[in-house]
Amino acid sequence: MGIAPPSLYAAFGSKESLFREALALYGRRYGAFLTVPMGAQGSAREAIAQVLQGAARQFTDPRHPSGCMVAAGALQMTEAQTPLALEVASLRQAAQQAIRARLDRARRDSELPLDTDTATLAAFFAMTIQGMAVQARDGVKPTMLKRLADLAMQAWPQAVLPP
Repeated sequence: MGIAPPSLYAAFGSKESLFREALALYGRRYGAFLTVPMGAQGSAREAIAQVLQGAARQFTDPRHPSGCMVAAGALQMTEAQTPLALEVASLRQAAQQAIRARLDRARRDSELPLDTDTATLAAFFAMTIQGMAVQARDGVKPTMLKRLADLAMQAWPQAVLPP
């Protein structure tokens, strides 16, 4: 970037602070694919499908690096960077918790069967999103990610009809 270390430290205090600022900016700029559908009206199934399709678009958008900074940005940090790695992990966990909260609401509203394991289902959808980010980094095309999103939606529990 052409920034001398003294300028970086004067502006951000440390590389870690710069990374935290970058994460916050990334979340504000690119996190809407998750946050908007989770808070929208409509069914939980529609919201999760929109999140997965949004991830496919977001992670392959040519206007920025492919993948997701939160999903894969801190997986290979050193032991000295453990606090940062834990912060990024907490962002991934928060996304999974947002999905679970929406699924819990769907179960309360009878959109999902009462015996739906929302924790496992949320973990599955979060894993799918994270895997899509890695696939995007590997150059997988948006059409394939969208097909994977559609496939993931087949895991949606079907309501059991009374006899």
